[in-house]
Amino acid sequence: MNLEKLFSNKIEIYQNLIFTKTDSRPLGFAQEQTKDVFSEKWSEVEDGNQKEELYSFQKEWFLDLYGFSDEEALKLYLSDKKIIVDAGCGLGYKSAWLAKLAPESIVIGIDISESIQIASKNYEEIPNLFFYQSDIADTKINIDTIDFVICDQVIMHTENPDHTFKDLSSIVSNDGEFACYVYRKKALPRELLDDYFRKATFDIPNDKLWEMSAQLTELGKRLSELDIKFESPDIPVLGIKGGTYDIQRFIYWNFLKCFWREDWGKEMCDATNFDWYAPSNAKRYSKSDFEKMIFENKMEIISFHEEDACYSGRFKK
Repeated sequence: MNLEKLFSNKIEIYQNLIFTKTDSRPLGFAQEQTKDVFSEKWSEVEDGNQKEELYSFQKEWFLDLYGFSDEEALKLYLSDKKIIVDAGCGLGYKSAWLAKLAPESIVIGIDISESIQIASKNYEEIPNLFFYQSDIADTKINIDTIDFVICDQVIMHTENPDHTFKDLSSIVSNDGEFACYVYRKKALPRELLDDYFRKATFDIPNDKLWEMSAQLTELGKRLSELDIKFESPDIPVLGIKGGTYDIQRFIYWNFLKCFWREDWGKEMCDATNFDWYAPSNAKRYSKSDFEKMIFENKMEIISFHEEDACYSGRFKK
């Protein structure tokens, strides 16, 4: 099949969208560190044995995060989207999923990390899917051009998430939508530890961070195996919600991210703990912080989702 003949008009659209701006901004030191961390993380995931389980979980979660009842509802939603951008696409599995659900659309995956090379190789057979490496805060895409922009579980890792939100929302067409996810602020003790650790990240080599991540996985596993539940009092000054907790989840939400899921296994849990503690950039938001960012960019909320870990939604101009 001749790709250029089949998608000549779409390739022309793609070429007109990309690299139209030339004023690239240099990366800050923290963003360079975050880029390197995610390059390593995605390489580890790609070489692991459980990435298909991760992909399956992430696709199901995506539907919940952005207000789609099932995959068919997402497919219908995408059916009139000419151009879709997956900003911060990692290994590209989500971009590939969207491209298959919307074969008449052009899908563009963008990532700052070296994962883009893996994505390009893994999905080169999908004719309507393109990848390029760039800072998602500086996409070089013309404003008001993209029908659906997605920034799923990524924007917090950019140098200035508020600026990145502004840049990504600006490229959304007047009839398009922007889907975005942010980390939710946790209890004060954990916020303080997380903030402290961001500063320490610069001086800890990646091999030590992986070692610590494996130790946190083991801690989470052992706490979970205790199978202890208790009733915590409400401590609003510290942001600790009262209620019945498993001991592992109580520590996880309020003091220390020691992630563990039995069905994910060690490799994926290690990567999840690494994903949290290794990047220097990982901003968290209150609900009011997130809503303020949405409204300051003159966007309307179409769908909004919240859970203990995050806030997410779809927004339009």
